[in-house]
Amino acid sequence: MASIFKYLLKTYLVTVLIFIVAKVVFVLCNGAGHEVAFSDMLDVLRHGLSLDLSTALYFLIVPFLVCMLSVWVKVPGWVLKGYYAIVAFAFALAFVADTSLYEFWGFKLDASCLQYLSQPEGITQSVSVGYLLVRLLALAIVTIGVYFVYNLINSKSLFHRQSFGRKVAQTALWMLFVPLMVIGIRGGLSESTTNIGQVYFSQNQFLNHAAVNPVFSFLYSASHQLGDVSQYDFMDDDGCQQLVENIFTTESLDPDTLLTTQRPNIVIILLESAGEQFANVMPHLQELKQQGICFTQCYGNSWRTDRGTVCALSGYPSFPNVSVMKMPEKSRNLPSIARTLKANGYHTSYLYGGDINFTNMRSYLISTGWEHLTGMDDFDAAERNSAKWGVRDDITFKTLLSQIKCLPPSLCREGIGEGLLGFSTLSSHEPWDVPLHRYDDEILNAFAYLDDCLFEFVNQVRATSAWQNLLIILTADHGINYQQIDRSHPQERNHIPMLWIGGAVREPRTIDVICNQSDLAATLLGQLGLPHDDFTFSRDVLSRTYTYPTAVHNYYNAQWLIDSTGHVLYDFDAQRFIVTQSPDADRMLQVSKAMLQHTMNDLKDR
Repeated sequence: MASIFKYLLKTYLVTVLIFIVAKVVFVLCNGAGHEVAFSDMLDVLRHGLSLDLSTALYFLIVPFLVCMLSVWVKVPGWVLKGYYAIVAFAFALAFVADTSLYEFWGFKLDASCLQYLSQPEGITQSVSVGYLLVRLLALAIVTIGVYFVYNLINSKSLFHRQSFGRKVAQTALWMLFVPLMVIGIRGGLSESTTNIGQVYFSQNQFLNHAAVNPVFSFLYSASHQLGDVSQYDFMDDDGCQQLVENIFTTESLDPDTLLTTQRPNIVIILLESAGEQFANVMPHLQELKQQGICFTQCYGNSWRTDRGTVCALSGYPSFPNVSVMKMPEKSRNLPSIARTLKANGYHTSYLYGGDINFTNMRSYLISTGWEHLTGMDDFDAAERNSAKWGVRDDITFKTLLSQIKCLPPSLCREGIGEGLLGFSTLSSHEPWDVPLHRYDDEILNAFAYLDDCLFEFVNQVRATSAWQNLLIILTADHGINYQQIDRSHPQERNHIPMLWIGGAVREPRTIDVICNQSDLAATLLGQLGLPHDDFTFSRDVLSRTYTYPTAVHNYYNAQWLIDSTGHVLYDFDAQRFIVTQSPDADRMLQVSKAMLQHTMNDLKDR
């Protein structure tokens, strides 16, 4: 029996060592741009060890049970070999994915990646073939390496003939170790169980992320999906309601009049990733701001296109760990600008140069009132292949122009009435393949290209008869991490443009009130004189009822809140503030928690 215990101990220690090596590789691959000294690496390993020790116990359960069973019967050698092969592949997949995705996402591997695996073409369109081949090679090498190490220590024989009495005694001894393993997995006997936040130790978020075990991070997030929203039950319902009652108002009272008509033709353009952080390379957009209604303090709700699209078009909030667009049973019940305008005589259509089926976009658009969809498949082969993601922006802007020209009834089929057009750009997205090389930086080139396309489009529309009755709304779906601006700088990272231009605009205005992109719906409908009671979480920021201007942004298990006193970013895993730029941070935290609890409960009930 002593040899079996040694075998289990070696298996456990090897698993821990594999996790440690993975951390070192993660830091080496993603450390560029982060100040990481040798002492920091030691801190990462030291603080992350407790999570590694607990996680390793999960993967010792099967060998442990096999060893218990071997007291009574001979277990075939292929059982553990097969198990180690599965574990080796799972570990390799987690390590390679975590190390590769971090540069794009800025946080550790979690179960949200599963939402995008149903359509892998979205991954292949974001990166080069060479990039994928290198990762696949790394996956194969790591799988083989991990399996080889486990196979070296794999016990040749676990079964030994012995008397019935000794079998009973050994089984009883094995059972004594079960509670010890449970305690180890749980992380001790205290009320706090093993969690990601226990390894956070630094104000440098990269070091905290490096200390997190990616396998545990994935399993933890998978076990905390929407089916269990208890992690966001911060307070009783009455206390929650009191905190949010002045935040979410659905009535428009005496709003400023921004438009010359309550029935303009409307075009909503979501500019891919075009946060205000790129204002310096988008001079045309800054020029347009002087000609329309500019909302100077608008912030994106989320960090992904599928989430930001729902926020903008449905006036619905984002959530830390789920994409509503990927949940058809929920998204089809959402309110939307398209559905409301369609009910009031508008004809609706949406244009996207990429795969409109990606992230369940087609289902969401159709179920929320968008009648006619134009996607990549509606363009010819040359246009479809003009960019990695699909049809290049200069081409789709021309398509949008032709659709706008068809809006006035006199130029299109009789009786069409007013029209609502939606459009998502795509070229300002990795891999940033645009036909413009103004800067040495490919990312800056992508946004400069978008700016040029947008400016040319607006000038062309201005020259048409459609301009007079047209309202064009420009905003971004989200911002991105770029150079020093990342999630540790939420005010800069989440700041996005919101601009209304067109002949239907009464006069240039600057609106300095704090708001979210999700407030677009109520604010627009308020200008059109249409009720928006069903947009529970969208506020008319021009109404007298908008008495507590706020904006939120969330990503995996963290939420940022800004109001007139400042802003705070709180990590629910670490259970501490990441950013506190307000003299009233504790109150803001309670408000932020109440907002998240309130909106999450609404999603659960839909």
